[in-house]
Amino acid sequence: MSENQSRRDIYQEVTDKIITALEAGTPPWRRPWDAPSGPFNGATGHQYRGINTLMLGMNPMSYETGDPRWMSFKQAQEKGWHVIRGSKASTVVFFKKLEILDPDNDDDKKTVPVIRSYPVFHASQLDGIPAYVAPAIGDVPWQKPESAQVILTASGVPVREGGERAFYSPSTDHIQLPPTATFAGPEQWAQTALHELGHATGHPSRLNRDLRNRFGSNAYAMEELRAELASAFMGWELGISADIPQHASYIDSWLEVLKQDRRAIFSASADAQKIADWCLSHHPDYRAIHSADAPNDVVTPVTVTEPENHKADLVTVTDVTAQKSTPDIPAIEAKFGPMPDHIANRLKPLHQDKENAPAFTPEPERRGYGL
Repeated sequence: MSENQSRRDIYQEVTDKIITALEAGTPPWRRPWDAPSGPFNGATGHQYRGINTLMLGMNPMSYETGDPRWMSFKQAQEKGWHVIRGSKASTVVFFKKLEILDPDNDDDKKTVPVIRSYPVFHASQLDGIPAYVAPAIGDVPWQKPESAQVILTASGVPVREGGERAFYSPSTDHIQLPPTATFAGPEQWAQTALHELGHATGHPSRLNRDLRNRFGSNAYAMEELRAELASAFMGWELGISADIPQHASYIDSWLEVLKQDRRAIFSASADAQKIADWCLSHHPDYRAIHSADAPNDVVTPVTVTEPENHKADLVTVTDVTAQKSTPDIPAIEAKFGPMPDHIANRLKPLHQDKENAPAFTPEPERRGYGL
């Protein structure tokens, strides 16, 4: 390894890129998911995960070309493809465990994770590589509008409908969603439901994260960041856009966290991957294929059962189209109060005069996690 590379602060490099994008007003992980798939290695077929998904996904080559393939120089050569002269490599990372002497006890060793980076090239930078052909729906049967409902039902998390805000309540372990008829369509409903399911994975019976965080705290911001990234990771797997509008206060809180801790985005991405894996593993078609993948891509199989006591709480995506096409928004607002902008953006038009639409005002404290 060169002296130059050994002095690189990879954590800071990646964090600075995320901060720059956030300061421009748009979380960088939103645009990439218009691509037909998340980034994967074009030589091995393995998907990139965690922070690498984020780093390659936010690269313009991923979403401008619609081609999600990346690989190393050596892998391209082994396939008979050649990197175009002058092409600039992009960076991915991996963690390697090293044994070192314990400074507190010379006779003992301890294992520490060490981050390493290596360069990869996009398919558009290679000569001779075949054109990318997106998988047919038969190859990815989970990419259907109803897949979010399948996952939500199999998860066993109770879902209640009503009110003007979407959130997950740790104290009652339930997801609350606005009336189904108020969403613009199945995709908007799915975006919201999956985001809240991401929070629900923090329950002690699931992935067991500490959700006892006060609204406005750094810990609260980190949990929102995990759910945001997880819904993006799930979005490209399910063929669902991850365009979930967030209030500017969320972006400000993420910036504060990232500027204080250059490793925060790495931690959030790793947690988000665990969240996405847990949620996706509840889709039987996805689980059947990915449970047999290579070790780096394994999704732990789970036993899927539909709790009898939750059936009445669940709303099917097909019900969205069965509802009347023009919901009685004034009646809903009269009952539940005005809808904040970040929910209204995903619902059917509420106001002819956008300037007079109710603005979102963050609450001083919340009893749950939500949008």
